[in-house]
Amino acid sequence: MQYRRLGTSGLQLSVLSYGAWVTFGDQLGRGEARELIAQCIDAGVNFFDNAETYANGEAERIMGDVLVDLRVPRDAFCVSSKVYFGAVNDPKPTQRGLSRKHIRDACDQALMRLRVDYLDLYFCHRADPEVPIGEVVLTMDLLIRQGKVLYWGTSEWPVEQIREAIAFAHAHGLVAPQMEQPQYNLLHRTHFEHELMPLAREHGLGTTIWSPLASGLLSGKYADGVPTGSRLSTPGYEWLRKRLLSRRDELSAGLARFAALAREVGTTQSALALAWCLANPQVSTVMLGATQRTQLDENFAALEIANRLDTALLARIESCFPVL
Repeated sequence: MQYRRLGTSGLQLSVLSYGAWVTFGDQLGRGEARELIAQCIDAGVNFFDNAETYANGEAERIMGDVLVDLRVPRDAFCVSSKVYFGAVNDPKPTQRGLSRKHIRDACDQALMRLRVDYLDLYFCHRADPEVPIGEVVLTMDLLIRQGKVLYWGTSEWPVEQIREAIAFAHAHGLVAPQMEQPQYNLLHRTHFEHELMPLAREHGLGTTIWSPLASGLLSGKYADGVPTGSRLSTPGYEWLRKRLLSRRDELSAGLARFAALAREVGTTQSALALAWCLANPQVSTVMLGATQRTQLDENFAALEIANRLDTALLARIESCFPVL
């Protein structure tokens, strides 16, 4: 495993991390989650990502139980949560969003579910147009000063609002956001490369990227339909299935070229797509969402492939798809 600093902070995260979105609670129970987290730890993964809204909090409960059961030393791993959407169906006004009340309550609830005394990373899962940026920054600063959170950041925030949060923090002597969690993959590049990367370089932000395989579209698993047990067959994610499969037809030629290139390189589509993400030095960590041990083995192969990528091969990879 390789490790990179979270932006200009002193925190070193494994370049491949493991996230719970869709998987824990929706596809995997405690036993299966235990096997996969143990495999990640054996491979050197030290960052595990979660959120209050994943399976309405069940994903955090499973992850917390597993980490305690595996007896992983607290100083050997990092865990995150995210706040915005709430942890219940049809949340009341005070059970969602980024008000001081909900951020505080959600942090305490995440600590209980994850069975930890502090969160290493805490993300504002979306920007909240109904809450002043200053209130969000002040609340996150307070959680850090209380020792409940070490680093705070944003996820899928517009660049302008990240800038506003940083400016408010600097103007008032508060802790500024240290990281952003954006989507980034071969099919979704423009926002990260043209908007977020300049901001990250300017302010030393780390990036914990999600959906590096475009929810499996880049892996080739959906070339001939939707396999049973896959992410797109999971109840409640019909919206994701509709969105990705509509793009599959549009991108069929590019996906075929990418599959052929992976065979030529002597690897899988998943490993090559992940290696491409790792080639970007502005990426702090790439989050995996595997549901099987064999998938994790395939994902970890990206570490070796990344070392083989040169300028020419990167250009060939990117030529498979238009910049989107």
